[in-house]
Amino acid sequence: MSETMPAVIEVSGASVLRGGQRVLDEVDLRVEAGELVALLGANGSGKSTLLRAAVGILPLESGTARLFGAPVHRSTAHDRLGYVPQDSAEAGSIPATAREAVASGLLGARSWWPSRRDERVLTALEAVGMADLASRPITRMSGGQRRRVMIARALVREPELLVLDEPFSGVDLPTQELISELFRELSAAGTSILVVLHETGPLTDDIQRAVVLDHGRVVHDGAAADRPRLHPGHGHPEDAAPLDQCLGQEIHPA
Repeated sequence: MSETMPAVIEVSGASVLRGGQRVLDEVDLRVEAGELVALLGANGSGKSTLLRAAVGILPLESGTARLFGAPVHRSTAHDRLGYVPQDSAEAGSIPATAREAVASGLLGARSWWPSRRDERVLTALEAVGMADLASRPITRMSGGQRRRVMIARALVREPELLVLDEPFSGVDLPTQELISELFRELSAAGTSILVVLHETGPLTDDIQRAVVLDHGRVVHDGAAADRPRLHPGHGHPEDAAPLDQCLGQEIHPA
C-alpha cells in the first residue's frame, strides 16, 4: 500500500505575537499538493502574518509549521518554494534591472545549473510578459511591472509551491488577468499555490479552497462562494515585507 503524501504546507496551532498583540491565535492551515488556496480576510486579520509564518520568515510563539512534511527551517524544503512578498514603496528604489532581479531568485537554490541561468531568467520573464523589459531598471517600472518581476523571480526557481502575498495589489485589470492565467497554467501543471487576496477577482472560478481569517483566527475553510463577509479592517500590525525580503535571501534556513 502506498504511503500518503505529506501536505505541502501544514500549520498546526500557530500563534504569533507582533507589537505586543496576538496576530495569530491557534491557527491551522493545510495545503495539499496541486491545490490553489486563497487566504482571505480584512486588513490586519492575520493573512500576511500566517503566510510568512508558514514559510519560516516569522517565528511562531507556539504551534508548528511544516513544508513538504519537514520543519520550515529545513533548507531542502525552501529549495522547492517560490515566495513573492508584498510590494512596498522601497522596492521601487532597487538598483537592479529586471534580469538581475529575477536572477537573484536563484541565490541559495541548490537544484540549478549556472549554465542554465540566463535561459531560466528569460523563461520566467516571458511567463509574466516582461521579457522585452529585461534590461529596464526596477526604478523605472510601474508598480504592476514590478509585481510581475517579483513573480518571475519566484518562478525562476521552478518551484513546486508558489506562495504570494497580494499579487494583485496596485495592478491594473489586464495585468491581473495575465497573472491569473499564469496561475491557472501553473496549477494545471501541478504547482501548489497559496495566495493572499483581498478579493478573489479574476481567480474566483479557479480557487479550490478559501481560508478566511478574522482577528487572527480561521473563520472559514472551504468553498470561496460560501465565505462570510467581514468588516473591512482593524488594527493588527501587519506591515509589508522590508526591502531585504524583496530581493536576495528573504528566507533564512537554519
